[in-house]
Amino acid sequence: MFSQFDFDVIARSWLYLFRTGMAFTLELTVLSMLGGVALGTLLALGRLSSFKPVALLAATYVNLIRAVPLVLVIFWFYFLVPYVAAWLIGAAEPVKVGTFLSALITFILFQAAYYCEIMRGGIQAISRGQLYAAQALGMGYWQTMWLIVLPQAFRNMLPVLLTQTIVLFQDVSLVYVLSVPDFVGAASKIAQRDGRLVEMYVFVALVYLLLCCVLSWLARRLQARVAIIR
Repeated sequence: MFSQFDFDVIARSWLYLFRTGMAFTLELTVLSMLGGVALGTLLALGRLSSFKPVALLAATYVNLIRAVPLVLVIFWFYFLVPYVAAWLIGAAEPVKVGTFLSALITFILFQAAYYCEIMRGGIQAISRGQLYAAQALGMGYWQTMWLIVLPQAFRNMLPVLLTQTIVLFQDVSLVYVLSVPDFVGAASKIAQRDGRLVEMYVFVALVYLLLCCVLSWLARRLQARVAIIR
């Protein structure tokens, strides 16, 4: 079987695959992770808010997003964002947002729902005694959250946040449906051009396997390190 493989197609295209495809995938993953964690943290604070309408609104958003397939959300925002942008600025025609920005908004909004639940667990793990001590020192709500609660929640949940980021890294391959040149999209383009689908998709699978194993090893190392600090 492998005697029929044309490994030269990989040798000829690896520079394009990594310089264009993987660079796009990593850029979208990192930016989506940063935006998702920031929005997810705000959603977590909203879900834990004592003001019921805010808590209900945040919970509704999280449950709604988590109930919808990601590929459907990608299509939604790809076609919806130009109209929303036109509505916001009062333009008569849909605004050309661009595939990258559309995908970035999609992944931030989608992943924020999952990061929210992770951060909510981290915040709830902080003992109430620390909150009472902060109140006794005269700290306000945001000062207590920023200086005491969130730093500990981030440290405690860092391995889980990294695990979710690995899932995000894999999910980014779904932008292939928008004909975006991510790692999978770039490989697919070469595979169809040269008629070497099996070789390219096997190579893509091996690269994803290798990178995910490395990231999982880093997550376990972080988990062990956090456990020692505790």
